[in-house]
Amino acid sequence: MAPTIRVESDEDEETVMVSSTNNRKQKKLVHFSNEEENEVTSKEAKKIKAEPIENPNNVTVQSSSRTDSASKSNHFKSNDKDKERKSKKKKITNDQLAGTSGGYSWEDELKRSWDLVTVDDENDMASLVASIVEARKKRSAQKVVTPYQRGIIRSLILILDCSEVMSEKDLRPNRNAMSIQYAIDFIQEFFDENPISQLGIVIMRNGLANLLSPIGGNPQAHIDALKSIRREEPKGNPSLQNALEMARGLLLPVPSHCTREVLIVFGGLSSTDPGDIHQTIQSLVNEKIRVKVIGLSAQVAICKELCKATNYDDESFYRVILDEVHFKELYDEAVTPLPVNKINKAFTLVKMGFPTRVFEENPTFCACHSKLVYGGYFCPNCNSKVCSLPTVCPCCDLMLILSTHLARSYHHLMPLKTFSEVPTSETFETENCFSCQMTFPSLRNKKTGELLTSSRYRCQDCENDFCIDCDLFIHEILHNCPGCESSPTI
Repeated sequence: MAPTIRVESDEDEETVMVSSTNNRKQKKLVHFSNEEENEVTSKEAKKIKAEPIENPNNVTVQSSSRTDSASKSNHFKSNDKDKERKSKKKKITNDQLAGTSGGYSWEDELKRSWDLVTVDDENDMASLVASIVEARKKRSAQKVVTPYQRGIIRSLILILDCSEVMSEKDLRPNRNAMSIQYAIDFIQEFFDENPISQLGIVIMRNGLANLLSPIGGNPQAHIDALKSIRREEPKGNPSLQNALEMARGLLLPVPSHCTREVLIVFGGLSSTDPGDIHQTIQSLVNEKIRVKVIGLSAQVAICKELCKATNYDDESFYRVILDEVHFKELYDEAVTPLPVNKINKAFTLVKMGFPTRVFEENPTFCACHSKLVYGGYFCPNCNSKVCSLPTVCPCCDLMLILSTHLARSYHHLMPLKTFSEVPTSETFETENCFSCQMTFPSLRNKKTGELLTSSRYRCQDCENDFCIDCDLFIHEILHNCPGCESSPTI
């Protein structure tokens, strides 16, 4: 911005006051006689005396028309000082934003994961890929093995966000499609690990909560309901309060010996609620309903407060995903039943019935759907026929299960211990896996011939060695050690 100039002349001398809007803290005064007007040069402009400005917001400059060179030289000096100050400020940057090339992190060149893969002198990547795969399997096999008292009879409400924000494509093909696909996988794993539990599905769309699938123990019914909304476009805004109120109403008739849980997949940054959501949170706390939230965008304050209040001040039940793999891992964490809190620790005996399957030549009506079916399971208490197990008898409210269902739920209470990796320095007694009888893979360094890993994982009780595939199968599906089960008992 150019400085304003005002000229005042007297008989003996003229007063020149030079100042710039770039440097408002100084006021400069130059005195010279009428005889030296024509001899004013840039050298004399350096002899300017500075005085403080009384009013920095209204700065005026008094000058003669022949002192342009003096004002310009002083203006250039003030600009140089400002540039030096700005350069010093630019050097002060946040270390967390600094990139590898010296600039900001978002200015760095894009580096893909496959660009960082290196090969040895023989251009062989087999050992590298094998070590990466084994490390991933090893990470999957590491789970919590501490025995806790857990609620194995669970009642869970899955709340999915189907609002407009779920159409974002940061997850491929978009958030809505990936969350539905992962929800289908979650339901299959949930009923495989918790066969005597029940589940219901609620979706959030257009500021409302819609019941997609009622509480039940049939996984195929829930999967079909999720597949029916795949082609529907996400619309409107989410409403956490409406979804939580509906989940609370669905969990009200659940017996006291069952755990009440809510799993929310939330993709928005705000919630459109008709009332006070804090009252809804307090009602969930009073009814002992525990809530877990998986965030897709960023951390939201109300979700953090919701999880902290319903989980006894534990903030670990609210997680935000990092990528697609982390999203799947957070879904898998919800498969394991939650530990029972000491405050609500109680012992309840639950009456269960073990019906037998009967085959019929002529179809008869079932008590659960009122449809003609061939055969089924008859309740040992009231002799009513139901189609499938596990379920609750619609006549006498007796829980009907099979012995295998109870055995599959029991492993959560007494989890199998983690197998320890055998060090490479130890002498190996056998070259074959105890379970599958396959030869252990040998991963060696091409240059030195050193063994990278033993690929052996030993049970601490029976001291038998297993490969990584058998280790993963034993801990995720079988939940029993073949070596311990085959050892003779006296």
